[in-house]
Amino acid sequence: MARFPVHTLDSAPEASKSTLREVEARFGMIPNLAAAMATSPVLVQSFLGIFDKVHGGSFSEPQIQTVLLTDAVTNGCAWAVALHSALGLQAGLDPVDVDAMRAGRSPANKQLGALSTLARTLIEKRGRLADQEIERFLAEGFSKELLLEVITIVAASTITNYTGSVTNPPLEAGLQAHAWNG
Repeated sequence: MARFPVHTLDSAPEASKSTLREVEARFGMIPNLAAAMATSPVLVQSFLGIFDKVHGGSFSEPQIQTVLLTDAVTNGCAWAVALHSALGLQAGLDPVDVDAMRAGRSPANKQLGALSTLARTLIEKRGRLADQEIERFLAEGFSKELLLEVITIVAASTITNYTGSVTNPPLEAGLQAHAWNG
């Protein structure tokens, strides 16, 4: 498969440069996926905007990483699985739970398991949740508002997962320990 360019600040389209500068300021580097997104200014700008909403919402970072890792596995995006495995561990997720999600299973922790199951079901059923699936999520102490917020996280991860699968950016050296082959 022909790779898409992994842009630098010098090679990126002019309309993507300010977003890449912002990404670099936040992360101390430009992840290869964001650099590949920069081919489309609309995509990279949208990504940054939804990223802010996801990380400024009601969920804790371990909860967010649970949804993002589950989504990456469900969507089969190797780059995102590696990233969210690393970020999940950094956020304090139990390594056993990270391994479970990487294998397509839900974490043992009841609330994280409910989040993971909901995220996977949303993707697999294209949002067509049955009443009992909604009730199972709510029974773990989540609200209807939070269920809808999970949709935002799934939307954000869809952007990164699909972009990763289409552009196939190389995995950074720091993520090699978390490489995933599905």
